Amino acid sequence: MPLGRRVSKDVAELYEADQRLAAEYEERLGAAGEAERALRDAQGAGTAEPRLRELTVAFDKAMTSVLAAAEASERVAMGTKVYSTDAQDARTRRAAEIAYRKAKARAAVRPWTDEVDRLRTAREAHRLSFRTRPTVLV
Repeated sequence: MPLGRRVSKDVAELYEADQRLAAEYEERLGAAGEAERALRDAQGAGTAEPRLRELTVAFDKAMTSVLAAAEASERVAMGTKVYSTDAQDARTRRAAEIAYRKAKARAAVRPWTDEVDRLRTAREAHRLSFRTRPTVLV
């Protein structure tokens, strides 16, 4: 007889996927650093606009990727109680929402929450400073 909290198969799959994504966090953070370095070097060298645009979009994609890994790490640190699926009833989904808010206050989760906030802020500052999407002329 297993001693631990039983978890539905759907939740277990989501949790395992987050664990795999969280394991890639350091690698993705390094890739984002490389993309930023390439962008800043190109800006300093006076590179042509099309190449700068490619580097800007590559950096945005790298930041989005590392942000997804950090969010997955945060969810893994919170535990399986914070996961909900559409197949669950409303009471179970509500319990997961409450568990999510409670878990955000735990000391083990707080560093990941801070990291997610830092990365999200950096990505948005980049998006506000550089065009990452084509402008639409109306």
